Amino acid sequence: MVITTTNEIQDKKVVEYKGIVFGEVISGINMFKDMGASLRNIFGGRSKGYEDELLAARKNALEEMKTRSAALGANAIIGVKMDYEVLGADNGMLMVTCSGTAVIIG
Repeated sequence: MVITTTNEIQDKKVVEYKGIVFGEVISGINMFKDMGASLRNIFGGRSKGYEDELLAARKNALEEMKTRSAALGANAIIGVKMDYEVLGADNGMLMVTCSGTAVIIG
């Protein structure tokens, strides 16, 4: 399945629009990743734990959107947008959402 942020795909024509599809993932950041990030905040450097969590959440959100698109009979998703939020009383949850338009291209 082709997934793109653009509204068209080069050398392809949108034959049918199937609708807007979404992918959402909310994941908790565990105490150990939080402690590691706190140390990086003090001493500088990148937080591998947070980066890995973000990468996994983004991948899972895109997969969820792809699955929902396929269920509609689409073979591509155009106009994809991603959003990231921190949730929870202690900001311990990461939310990644994506949306796009499921289409059939020919």
